[in-house]
Amino acid sequence: MAMAGAEIVARIKAALPDAEVTLTDLAGDDNHWAAHVVSAAFVGKPRVAQHKLVYAAIGEDMGGALHALQLTTGIPK
Repeated sequence: MAMAGAEIVARIKAALPDAEVTLTDLAGDDNHWAAHVVSAAFVGKPRVAQHKLVYAAIGEDMGGALHALQLTTGIPK
């Protein structure tokens, strides 16, 4: 079972309300996504900690319903 892009965005925004999320379906199957997430919550955090915040937002479906997520993060300018 794949995870729709709208669900990914909703989960990220629920955990990081100010997040700007840009998604790209890499394989056209709702199962392999690239996401660029920008949030003030990332300020002062190393990249690994930023990614953990996003993965926590996806929850237990990461690696299951959402098979692959190519992730980049950033802070607002």
